[in-house]
Amino acid sequence: MDFRELSYVISIAKHQGVGKASRELNVSQSTLSKFVQKLENDLGFTLFNKLGNKFLLTYAGERYIDTAKVILNLKRDLDNELSVIQKEYIGELKIGLPIMRSQCILPNVLPVFRDKFPNIKINTYEANSKLMEQMILNGDLDLAFVIMPAHNINLSCEVLLQEEIVLIMSQDHPKAGHACRKEGLKYPWIDIVKLSSEQFILQWPDQRSRQIVEKIFHEEGIHPQKILTIRNIITSIQLAANGYGIAFTGELPLHYLRLDKNISCFSVGHTLTTFDLSAIYRNGVNLPLPIREFIDIVREQLHQRTYHLKPSFSLNDGQCNPVE
Repeated sequence: MDFRELSYVISIAKHQGVGKASRELNVSQSTLSKFVQKLENDLGFTLFNKLGNKFLLTYAGERYIDTAKVILNLKRDLDNELSVIQKEYIGELKIGLPIMRSQCILPNVLPVFRDKFPNIKINTYEANSKLMEQMILNGDLDLAFVIMPAHNINLSCEVLLQEEIVLIMSQDHPKAGHACRKEGLKYPWIDIVKLSSEQFILQWPDQRSRQIVEKIFHEEGIHPQKILTIRNIITSIQLAANGYGIAFTGELPLHYLRLDKNISCFSVGHTLTTFDLSAIYRNGVNLPLPIREFIDIVREQLHQRTYHLKPSFSLNDGQCNPVE
């Protein structure tokens, strides 16, 4: 709807002519006269009876004016409400996270965000990274946090944290003592090739963490036969802590879990294997302040947690020993 059209008709009716109306509207008289003529032709009836220079409303014109005033008042009320919403940031955010990292991120982030934006409702969705990327592209999510986002020209990506993928096992595991320190590694290094006959606890093939581990297996040329497949990484860590095989995880959950039993944590492979935890959103979008703030709060909380607290696991600091 052209709200300017309504304002023109109301002003002409108020001044009963185009002279004063043109000065009020800051347009020329000829422009207003042509406007009225075209509008009446489009409507198929007259709004004004012209008596000399006077424009007097017809009955149809009176009804038009009555409705035009209601419409403009509604628009004014809507503009005011939208202005308040923009100022106070009233609305809803749809945010996606991987299931495990949701447990690590949300409890620390949501209280901080609520203090800053109390009128914004948060809806969270837990899914694997590939699905969340598609949900962003479909408009089903405003923001998502994913592992190793796909390269897509329609997605913008901000790396928040780089994690090493580490192998974990119970400290009581027979092979836990067969590792050594290597320069440049945070964790003792263990030869995964000589662990290939062990029980492995892995995630499902559609999960990025599983895909990273499969890449390690491929590079090392091993094909483990004993595999338990579990979607929840927390469960796989707890199983490994209780001596039921070997698991893999990024570093983040190890800073949040409080396990009943200690675990040993190792670097594996001939090259350091890392992945990025990133925030993604549609490319070309001018991020509203609440979304920008949510990303910054997550980044700050992640770095505080991972760099200023000791992890809840114990490191094996053994010498290099042959793994039988």
